[in-house]
Amino acid sequence: MLTLRSSSPFDLFDRIEQQLSQQLHSAERVPAAEVHETPEAYEVVLELPGVDKAAIEVKATERTLLISAERRSHRALPEPAAADAAPGEPTRETPVRSEKPRPPQQAPLLSEFRYGTWSRSFRFPVPIEREQLQAVYRDGLLTVTAPKANKVSSVTVKVEG
Repeated sequence: MLTLRSSSPFDLFDRIEQQLSQQLHSAERVPAAEVHETPEAYEVVLELPGVDKAAIEVKATERTLLISAERRSHRALPEPAAADAAPGEPTRETPVRSEKPRPPQQAPLLSEFRYGTWSRSFRFPVPIEREQLQAVYRDGLLTVTAPKANKVSSVTVKVEG
């Protein structure tokens, strides 16, 4: 005997939305970027909302700019108790108070934030001056200015023989 369950016509849409949401959340996400070029430099702007400035790293090779960062949760993780600490790891004694203890950190009811580490590279058609890179992080935007290297003029070599 076949058992049918009653369902709403919207159940199908709910299932499709859940599947799409799972696929989108499992996909790697990199920050949106804009790259501008002037006669003197390249400017790369990345959206990095919620990223601590200390968690951003900018590296460069002759023609490539590599930017990496880590976005951590804004909620502090509970510190390990002295008994839970690894050997040689510093511990922090928790003072005993008569106040009501803080509740343990719980997972959010809903989280659409992305946490983790990512890196992104940008390759330029001409060499850049690595020693003159400038990076400014303000209002969730990272702006990296990479001056173009001075053009190397051609050299004429006298052929001997």
